[in-house]
Amino acid sequence: MATRIIPADWIKNWEKSGKHEFVQLCKNLAYKTNHDSTIKDIQAALYELCWHVIQGNFKLDLSASVLCDMMDLRDDMPSILADVFSILDIETSSLEEKNKRDHYTQLVGACLFFVPDAILKERLDPETLESLGLIKQAHQFNQKIVKIKTKLFYKQQKFNLLREENEGYAKLITELGQDLSGNITSHIVLESIKSLIGCFNLDPNRVLDIILEVYECRSDQDEFFLPLIKSYMCEPLTLCHILGFKFKFNQEPNEETPTSLYHIAAALLHHNLIELEDIYVHLMPLDASIVEEHKREITEAKQIARKLTMVVVPSEKTEDKEREKEEEKNDKAPDNQKLGLLEALLRIGDWHHAQSIMDQMPAFYATSHKAVALALCQLLHLTVEPLYRRSGVPKGAKGCLLRPLRNKRAPRPAESFEDLRRDVFSMLCYLGPHLSHDPILFAKIVRLGKGFMKEYQSEGRNDNVKDKMDTLLSCFLSIADQVLLPSLSLMECNACMSEELWGLFKLFPYQHSLGLTIKSESHSIDRGKCIGCKMRLTKENVKPSGRQIGKLSHSNPTILFDYILSQIQWYDNLIGPVVDSLKYLTSLNYDVMAYCIIEALANPEKEKMKHDDTTISSWLQSLASLCGAVFRKYPIELAGLLQYVTNTLKAGKSFDLLILKEVVQKMAGIEITDEMTSEQMEAMTGGEQLKAEGGYFGQIRNTKKSSQRLKDALLDHDLALPLCLLMAQQRNGVVFLEGGEKHLKLVGKLYDQCHDTLVQFGGFLASNLSTEDYIKRVPSIDILCNQFHTPHDAAFFLSRPMYGHQILSKYDELKKAEKSNRQQQKVHKYVAACELVMSPVHEAVVSLHPPRVWDDLRPQFYATFWSLTMYDLAVPHNAYDREVKKLQVQVKAIEENPDPMNKKKKEKERCTALQEKLQEEEKKQLEHVQRVLHRLKLEKDNWLLAKSTKNETITKFLQLCLFPRCIFSAIDAVYCARFVELVHQQKTPNFCTLLCYDRVFSDIIYTVASCTENESRRYGRFLCCMLETVTRWHSDRAVYEKECGNYPGFLTIFRATGFDGGNKADQLDYENFRHVVHKWHYKLTKASVHCLETGEYTHIRNILIVLTKILPCYPKVLNLGQALECRVHKICLEEKEKRPDLYALAMGYSGQLKGRKAHMVPENEFHHKEQPVRSATPVSQQNGPGTTTKPANRAKDKYQGAAKPVNKANSTPAHKRDDKEKSGKEKKEKKEKTPGNTLETKGESRREKQRDERGAGGKEERAPREGKEKTPKADRDKQKAEEKNSKEDNKAKAGNGEPKEPSRERDTGAKESKSKEKGGDRSAMSGSLKSPVPRLESAESERDHKRRKLETHSSPSHSSSVKVILTHGSVVWNPLPKP
Repeated sequence: MATRIIPADWIKNWEKSGKHEFVQLCKNLAYKTNHDSTIKDIQAALYELCWHVIQGNFKLDLSASVLCDMMDLRDDMPSILADVFSILDIETSSLEEKNKRDHYTQLVGACLFFVPDAILKERLDPETLESLGLIKQAHQFNQKIVKIKTKLFYKQQKFNLLREENEGYAKLITELGQDLSGNITSHIVLESIKSLIGCFNLDPNRVLDIILEVYECRSDQDEFFLPLIKSYMCEPLTLCHILGFKFKFNQEPNEETPTSLYHIAAALLHHNLIELEDIYVHLMPLDASIVEEHKREITEAKQIARKLTMVVVPSEKTEDKEREKEEEKNDKAPDNQKLGLLEALLRIGDWHHAQSIMDQMPAFYATSHKAVALALCQLLHLTVEPLYRRSGVPKGAKGCLLRPLRNKRAPRPAESFEDLRRDVFSMLCYLGPHLSHDPILFAKIVRLGKGFMKEYQSEGRNDNVKDKMDTLLSCFLSIADQVLLPSLSLMECNACMSEELWGLFKLFPYQHSLGLTIKSESHSIDRGKCIGCKMRLTKENVKPSGRQIGKLSHSNPTILFDYILSQIQWYDNLIGPVVDSLKYLTSLNYDVMAYCIIEALANPEKEKMKHDDTTISSWLQSLASLCGAVFRKYPIELAGLLQYVTNTLKAGKSFDLLILKEVVQKMAGIEITDEMTSEQMEAMTGGEQLKAEGGYFGQIRNTKKSSQRLKDALLDHDLALPLCLLMAQQRNGVVFLEGGEKHLKLVGKLYDQCHDTLVQFGGFLASNLSTEDYIKRVPSIDILCNQFHTPHDAAFFLSRPMYGHQILSKYDELKKAEKSNRQQQKVHKYVAACELVMSPVHEAVVSLHPPRVWDDLRPQFYATFWSLTMYDLAVPHNAYDREVKKLQVQVKAIEENPDPMNKKKKEKERCTALQEKLQEEEKKQLEHVQRVLHRLKLEKDNWLLAKSTKNETITKFLQLCLFPRCIFSAIDAVYCARFVELVHQQKTPNFCTLLCYDRVFSDIIYTVASCTENESRRYGRFLCCMLETVTRWHSDRAVYEKECGNYPGFLTIFRATGFDGGNKADQLDYENFRHVVHKWHYKLTKASVHCLETGEYTHIRNILIVLTKILPCYPKVLNLGQALECRVHKICLEEKEKRPDLYALAMGYSGQLKGRKAHMVPENEFHHKEQPVRSATPVSQQNGPGTTTKPANRAKDKYQGAAKPVNKANSTPAHKRDDKEKSGKEKKEKKEKTPGNTLETKGESRREKQRDERGAGGKEERAPREGKEKTPKADRDKQKAEEKNSKEDNKAKAGNGEPKEPSRERDTGAKESKSKEKGGDRSAMSGSLKSPVPRLESAESERDHKRRKLETHSSPSHSSSVKVILTHGSVVWNPLPKP
């Protein structure tokens, strides 16, 4: 064997140094602190030394002497050496070399004098002992050993049994049952027990059994019996066998294991007197049986849940089976000893062993038994008591003090939240939903959670503490998820616990609380009760049904709410009763309700469009209405719903904006509708109080609290600005991204919904957010447009309130800095405040448009237009007076009401306070408007630069300012019209009012065609307001002279240099203005008929909406109204079956148009048409190119006869037109055979006539023959007379040097007039429509306009015209002289 510790040199040089080295090695090993390693190392050293002797390498006497010296190093050295000899004995006995065996025997013999014989006899083999002379014969020695072992281990000792000799056992029982209150100790009693065993020869096992029996009867004496058993017992297995026999005895049928037996078993386990593995095998039932029972219970529960959703027809067989099952259930279940032991362990606080037992069973099986759950709850009470007293007890609560366990081995009580991680959280996880058995403990855990959240939300923590707190937060969230919510579902109706839990949940971030709400779903509700209650809910029984709903919802809200929501999606008339019946819910149930609504909205199986793909589904509209009503009436957390809407917008979907629209409308009382009356529109131009009183259809009262909740939710979760930006971006997304293949009607509705919600939401923020909150959240205009890509109109809409807030704040600062009551100084301070606030805005807007834009418009003008509102321009005195009078009437009605005085007094005070508020608001707005108008008066000279033509200036103003804003909202439409009037009234340099109005009215086809339905309403309102101004000027010469006579906006000569002449002759006179107004009416008629004849759904719908809006001001001329009436009547006939919505619009407009017919006047009353007898001006100049002159009465006849207008555009040779008309007739006869009188809208311009010549417009031509056949004789005679007169006029023209081409045109026109008096789309209009083609409809291109070629702006008049001549450096409006 190789030497590992003793080198060979030591053996060779033993005398010199080897002995010394060996002795030193053994001493070092002996003094080592590690006992086990020391013995092994010493044994190895001795073994090697002895092995050298056996091999003959070392002398025997030297080895014996050194081994003798080693005996003094340790007391157990003889035993260690004997172990070495024992190993060598085994090894040498198997060797073939006898000399090595002899060397071994000699070595052991040399050591006999210092190694005891007894030790060697224990360790060495009998043959070796015999060779050493320690025993005589090995054979006899072996026999003796066998006899001794048999006597010790196999011979049964006979004791006196209890039934044979009971005196000793009686004395034993007396000894154990004595009073232990004195100085009796377990040691004294143990000595007595030993004496009794020896005296009466008692069986020790039976004595142990009797000790356990007495302990069982006196289970409260743990401190006495446990030390006694520990001192008496020799082996744990013996004790386990005895306890196992006791448990086995109680496993018989109809036997019940006593609680005291569980207690002593638990106590013995707790003090480690027995092992759990040893006693567990004696308990029943088996683990496999427990698992099978658990699976069976789960299956039965699922079957019961499935039956609740099925209709089962009862039968005799099923009834018998159910009876048998009930009988089986009534049979007493066998006693579960494992659960009994578990309960006992929990009672004494042995959580370690209890946890081991529960791990052997299915999850929550043990705690599903009430006794076990209550025992664990009691242990939890004791564990959390100190921490609860410190951090969980509410103010004013006393509580009941708990006595701690006397068991020092029980879980340590928690002193801090960190201590909860030691045992409490794991106990709660094992307890699970069965915490419901102890509501008090439930409340304690919830309150501890509240206390922790207060510490968690406090500031000033370092990173280490923060990590620990985050870990604890995740633990509390897990407990809320796995324990608290399921326990609440299993509790009987307990609103207090629900409110306690909600108090904890609302401290969590809403993402976590919403996630916890998702987990609260439970499927144990009696669905039949839920359905029955819901089916009985009506308006009449809201209160009792609401209470029933409240009870059902306390424990299992999700199924109830899912069912209610499913019914509401089908029957929207249930919304009112359901909302009223929810007043008995708890706060937590309201939160669950919000989650259920979000889940219903996000249901992927539901289509949000109807099958026709043109309208939003009714179920979504019903849920939106419910959201608005529920969230307004009850304090429900809004963050989840708002975040859902935000997420859908981020995903590019705008359907769910309907939800936000309803919520804002109901909670804040802000309506968005374009169907406002004039009184409402007037009220909307006032302050917030006037808006609330007279600006909305439904007077929504008491919105202060609900709007505050909505504002808080938006600000707390930073959703205000993201929602605005997403809605602003989504408007274009609806068209270009979301639209896709959707129906155009649906795309328009979605766009309108997105836009209206943006306006409504922005209005809510502007009226509810404080100045600081608004300014802090809304970035500057350049960041909004350039960085967030917000459209300019939306960006200014969001920024506008901020500018107002900032100006007022700065104005107040300046007033405080220098106190002065003079009005003039206040105005100057206001102007200074505006300059300070708006100067950065003027710089910021420059980046929004190309540099060439600012050649005509100043950034100051652009920013001023977009930053002002109607509140800044005018005070609605009539609206204020109207609302004050209403309140005064209410006060009188209250005084006459026989109600109690207290109630009358409160109502009267409310009305009086509102009156005072309105009057104060009116006064405040009046001062504000005066300041704004003064500011505008100072700014106006720098608004328009007019570096190019005024036409270009007006174009940019319309493109960048007027048109985008007039369709933004109804109040903005009014604002745009009033702003144009204000700019005119301010006598703004370089602003041509006449040109602006002309551009607005001249061609509305493209604008109308590109609008959505709501935009059409706003555009119509804008046109109506513009027409109101024009009509006011048109109706009275004095008004016109006062408001337009000396104003630069009505100059007929203006130059590109910016100089405006002040000559009276340069102004447009009143009569020529009336002609221009008639031309505008004509252009509106032409555009309207064009849209009506296109057949396009959008064109027809939009123009009907616009016409309905402008009905108070248009049409005013009888023949134009008749033309419109005929075309709308045709729409009614065509669309009645095809498109009912267009039919409804057309019928509505037709009825209103007929009602307005009494207010229409003939054309000669609308503007002067007298033909002068002599004129210095040629006729062609008076009437414009291509026109002829007729007497007024003849023109009137032509109006009513709907004659064909003739102008320069009709200069096509007659034979070509006849060919076109023949082909047109053939096409028309295939489609319809009943021609009607319609307005001529196509072929009026040269461009359209050329298109007709190319054949592109062939479908719009109609044949004249049928009309000729059906023309009455009287009309034909009238036409012949007119033809004759026209020939005479042409001769007169020729005599004056005029070309004869117009004569041919007139002949052609006369022929067409004969053939088309009643027919076709190219039939009749009045004689007044023979005026020259307007500039915007001429065949000249925009490039020609810019090159400033000759253009003609003329009234459709037969007596005079207004010509616009673009000359070098100036534009001349040249009214023709009168006779």
